[in-house]
Amino acid sequence: MPERPESRPTPLGVYDKPTRERMSPAEAIALILSVLWLFGAGLFFLLLQDPNVQSNASFDPLNFVMVLLAIFMPVALVWVAATAARSSRVVREESRRLHSAIEAIRTSYLAEVQKGMGRASDESIAKKLDEIADAQRKTETALATFHSTRAVEAAARVVQAEPEPAAAEGQADLPLELGPEANRPPLARDVFVTALNFPETAEDEEGFAALRKALKDRQAANLIQAAQDVLTLLSQDGIYMDDLRPDLARPEIWRRFAQGERGRVVAALGGIRDRSSLALTAGRMRQDPIFRDAAHHFLRRFDQMFVEFEPTATDQDIAELSETRTARAFMLLGRVAGTFN
Repeated sequence: MPERPESRPTPLGVYDKPTRERMSPAEAIALILSVLWLFGAGLFFLLLQDPNVQSNASFDPLNFVMVLLAIFMPVALVWVAATAARSSRVVREESRRLHSAIEAIRTSYLAEVQKGMGRASDESIAKKLDEIADAQRKTETALATFHSTRAVEAAARVVQAEPEPAAAEGQADLPLELGPEANRPPLARDVFVTALNFPETAEDEEGFAALRKALKDRQAANLIQAAQDVLTLLSQDGIYMDDLRPDLARPEIWRRFAQGERGRVVAALGGIRDRSSLALTAGRMRQDPIFRDAAHHFLRRFDQMFVEFEPTATDQDIAELSETRTARAFMLLGRVAGTFN
């Protein structure tokens, strides 16, 4: 478990009612100045004046008002300044208390969020590590699978590259010896479907045997080579057919696709719902011309194969074919390329 970050404790008294001080320093200074001023003014007007002038002088209201102003006006100004200082101090204190309260609320909220997300972050990190390990194992398996079948595929490509002799007009039929493919029995459907799924692991002897048999058939070898190319390119973006869980379409929808129907009728064939795989594939189709050419070549090969496969295939054969890695790649690329529109 992650260590809980230490949070600063809420200052005591933040949420309490502030206590009023009896006298602030400013008020004490104002009181001292007022006493001194009153004492000095009283000493001046009462003791330092000439008694003869004071006894002969009559009462003058203006003089009396001036004397009052001279005595009490400075005292009033001093207390106005003291009151302003006290108000400023109160405002600063309230601002400090408000800031402390906000900081305490923020700290408490962050602590709760980190406490709630701590376990989730650990689980997400562990999940990411598991995904990286799974991707590495799949890459190693794919490399081992493709390496073991490279020699057989090379031989198949050599056979495919041999030009077919063109028959000239009027030329008599010659008793030429037929190649080995003419005498080879047709590829069994179960072997073909197993080959399209590719070997599960490096120890899948049945899968490798089916793949070797399929590579000896020219049309099957063309499709398997095209599927291998797109699966390798998709694995570079971390897209593996084993991770996809498409919505499988019914066999009659596959048959309608083979018969040339398009649009909403066969839209269920694009049953891939993985948004990340669709987004990565669409971006690669737009930006990478090599990937785009390989994808369109694969789509054409699969389309041609299925047109020939469908008339003699049972619903069970079509259902098994739709669950192979090659068929999932066709669903993914077909939906991105708009094949089913």
